[in-house]
Amino acid sequence: MHRIMLTVSYDGTSYNGWALQKSTHNTIEEMLNRAIAGLTGETVEVIGASRTDSGVHAYGNIAVFDTASTIPGDRFSFCLNHILPKDIRVVASAEVAPDFHPRHCNTEKTYEYRILNTKMPVPTKRFYTYHFSMPLDEALMQEAAQYLVGEHDFTSFCNVESTAATHVRTIKDIRVFRHGDEVIIRVTGNGFLYNMVRIIAGTLLMVGRGKNKPIDVKEMLEKKDRKAAGPTAPPEGLFLIKYEFLDGVPYINGEE
Repeated sequence: MHRIMLTVSYDGTSYNGWALQKSTHNTIEEMLNRAIAGLTGETVEVIGASRTDSGVHAYGNIAVFDTASTIPGDRFSFCLNHILPKDIRVVASAEVAPDFHPRHCNTEKTYEYRILNTKMPVPTKRFYTYHFSMPLDEALMQEAAQYLVGEHDFTSFCNVESTAATHVRTIKDIRVFRHGDEVIIRVTGNGFLYNMVRIIAGTLLMVGRGKNKPIDVKEMLEKKDRKAAGPTAPPEGLFLIKYEFLDGVPYINGEE
């Protein structure tokens, strides 16, 4: 058997998130499983590195699967892209060590939340930004964001339905900046809780519009109470930008 790693980019608009569930169909994971089965004739279940929510997009989510196929690892991307729908693309593929698991590694993820800060909505951006018509002070948002950097208990910034064993996570960096008519929140960390980035975005929006002061974010964090933080921002503005393996990836046959 061979273990193949896929780097997957997708427009999440039409999908019910990444994860295949008994009660939920039309997910990214389901589409990948079907495409691989159509290509190899095998029944497979991919293992995803990050479970993005409905409507969330990705440039570089990671998945692995096991196969007896003789297709070279680096050719799976080309083959699968002939089968997958056009809003899902495998941008890279490679064979990795049989015991490699993308969720059991020393990693960093980077997300971006994109806010369209214009008076009127822009129809062509409606699936890829959250439109917010009121003025935003990105400098105040950046100041507030710095209270979240470091290792903290992020209970206040986690969906109450989370089943995570611990809410302690480490945020390495947060940047809030304006690019044209968009305010972008870029967050890098070692892992994220259910809805964590969207709650951070919703909270920073409250600061940016003057409803909260930057120091309030520190107090929200310390309360460890979901009710203390801001609302959960909508999914369409969220992108998984990249997934980095800090100790490298054990490629087979020199693939990368």
